[in-house]
Amino acid sequence: MTDVHSPEIRSFNMSRIKGKNTKPEMLVRKFLFSKGFRYRLHSLNLPGKPDIVLPQYKTAIFVNGCFWHGHENCKYFKLSKTRTEWWKEKIEKNMDNDLKKHSQLLNAGYKVIIIWECELKSAYRNNTLSYLVEKLSGYKN
Repeated sequence: MTDVHSPEIRSFNMSRIKGKNTKPEMLVRKFLFSKGFRYRLHSLNLPGKPDIVLPQYKTAIFVNGCFWHGHENCKYFKLSKTRTEWWKEKIEKNMDNDLKKHSQLLNAGYKVIIIWECELKSAYRNNTLSYLVEKLSGYKN
């Protein structure tokens, strides 16, 4: 199957996909701030540069896109029908890197929370964010 876009248009479209400050990430950040949590962003000195770091709770939060991080059994994770093998390898590499970075954070004494993009859709958002606050409350030093 061939791509419906020219290579130039596909390249442009892909270049527009952000790695930081995504809508799901901003939603979590605004929520945490409104609840009184203070955090650091994309900490360069921690493995995996977590999206949100709460030093007081020694917790790293990753807000993962379901496609890019291979969220299994999720309707938002569908492999592309073009260049399928390339995408499969790319996403598997992302998943392997995620596991390594999370393991390094755990070994450094951090707690790791992963929030999936699909968990922030309107039908699930309140439950996800309530659960996040509940979990963080149990982590306070």
